[in-house]
Amino acid sequence: MAGSVKYKTVDEYFSHQTAQAQKMMSQLRNTIKKAAPDAEEVISYNIPAYRLQGMLVFFAAYKNHIGFYPTSSGIVNFKKELSKYKTSRGTVQFPVDGPMPLSLVTKIVKFRVKENMDHAAMKTKK
Repeated sequence: MAGSVKYKTVDEYFSHQTAQAQKMMSQLRNTIKKAAPDAEEVISYNIPAYRLQGMLVFFAAYKNHIGFYPTSSGIVNFKKELSKYKTSRGTVQFPVDGPMPLSLVTKIVKFRVKENMDHAAMKTKK
């Protein structure tokens, strides 16, 4: 639903979505903030995203699902837990007519935080 609008903030992005999408995205947003309290909330690729030592996760609203983008490692490392959702290389789709798997999102975000922090630590050792 990004269309031709260039969003400047996550709140602005939310304001252009349906009530159901806003509710689900708010749950996702709060879960991400709790799992990665030091992450910076940004708009990247015109969708909500979080950055901590690099990009962590992104999400977006669509007509029938909320797209969650934890990069390919976030999908591969949680393949079994994500098996009941439609996934692709770096994406998982959470249907708008179902509950948001917030505990799983928490695990994935914490995994991505550790991955980014480990990667940043390796860079500083070189």
